[in-house]
Amino acid sequence: MVETAIESLSNAPVSSQIAVIEIATPGRGFQEISAELQNVVTGSGMVTGLCHVFLRHTSASLLITENADPDVRRDLENFISKLAPDGDPSHVHTMEGPDDMPAHIRSVLTGCELTIPIREGRLALGTWQGAYLWEHRRRPHHRRLEVTVIGD
Repeated sequence: MVETAIESLSNAPVSSQIAVIEIATPGRGFQEISAELQNVVTGSGMVTGLCHVFLRHTSASLLITENADPDVRRDLENFISKLAPDGDPSHVHTMEGPDDMPAHIRSVLTGCELTIPIREGRLALGTWQGAYLWEHRRRPHHRRLEVTVIGD
């Protein structure tokens, strides 16, 4: 049985704000961005709505995953490295190095955008959830996130 509860959130007009966040990554791995996103939401003054995050790159990803145990992120990296290993000889696109095409594959598999509800001026993430930028390249990069906050 599925139960649905519909809650009237507000009669106020909807507005939006856009911010760009730049993240310097140290190379392959995860960087939690929940605090940066919350700062944008807080600065917007929105109480209820949505926070949409778009990554302007094709060799990194955005995801929501557990933020308590770093072993989860280590296991994710180990898993995806088996799906898209560096230096696969079947890759044709190798101009930028042996980690470039696998980074594109990893990004396609994991995604480049997130939408998180906003309730009472806070990102409505679960207790153990965090929003992460997942860098797939081995060397450091500067990544740009476009954050759109819509609500009232």
